[in-house]
Amino acid sequence: MTTPTLDLAIITGLSGAGRSTAAKCLEDLGWFVVDNLPPALLATMAELGHRSGGAVSRIAVVVDVRGRAFFSDLRAAVAALDARGMHPRMLFLEASDDALIRRFDHVRRPHPLQGEERVVDGIDRERALLAELRGEADLVLDTTDLNVHELRSKIDAAFGQPDANRLNATVVSFGYKYGLPLDADLVADCRFLPNPHWVEELRPYTGRDPQVRSYVLAQPGAQEFLDQYAALLRLVGEGYAREGKRYLTLAVGCTGGKHRSVAMAEQLGARLAADGVGVRVVHRDLGRE
Repeated sequence: MTTPTLDLAIITGLSGAGRSTAAKCLEDLGWFVVDNLPPALLATMAELGHRSGGAVSRIAVVVDVRGRAFFSDLRAAVAALDARGMHPRMLFLEASDDALIRRFDHVRRPHPLQGEERVVDGIDRERALLAELRGEADLVLDTTDLNVHELRSKIDAAFGQPDANRLNATVVSFGYKYGLPLDADLVADCRFLPNPHWVEELRPYTGRDPQVRSYVLAQPGAQEFLDQYAALLRLVGEGYAREGKRYLTLAVGCTGGKHRSVAMAEQLGARLAADGVGVRVVHRDLGRE
């Protein structure tokens, strides 16, 4: 008899960044969710899932600094699960200091690490405490500019897909003048290409329109960039697969996030999809000008 497979996810990250919303979303997707579980009990929880005979096939646990002394055991607990062949997916949620401060002010609750000091002091301590964990996460989501519906959409795209072993990529076009996407794993800079903004007849259009797309792709170096960057992404994707990582966020930037980055993000997304990667293309700054 084949042993039923168990999908295990860990939700962690900064206080106020949306862990509760992520947990509720996973519950809606059919996951069995446990909040504030001490890391030492992760293996026990996984074992109970295996013993259920398939009745509980997807378990998500929320682990955060509320566990205080227990929280420091998380990395060791994950390593122990990996050694047993159980590779949990880790979702890390974060947001800007300003956004977190506003959220704590709104609910009128103290940050769990602020003590007798300010909220921002607690946030600083938590960022330092979680820095290494963030680097090891499979998926990092920055919720600064996300409403509840947008966050749920991202969670659904990441955890609602039946093929859990496939690499899933989010390709985000952006404008450098609005800042880098904080959750990007890789950043591609398209500012080496001539800017359609300075072509009067193209200025009103975007990189999704055929006349702009044709202009951008016809520029010297555009096709070579796509060919070589697509080859790089294949190499990275193979490495992610070997390491058990399933999520990649690729940010593609130009000055304003309207022309070059949009066209090139669409092209890179299409090439990733052709390689069997699950792709979601997002144009962060389109419409801001």
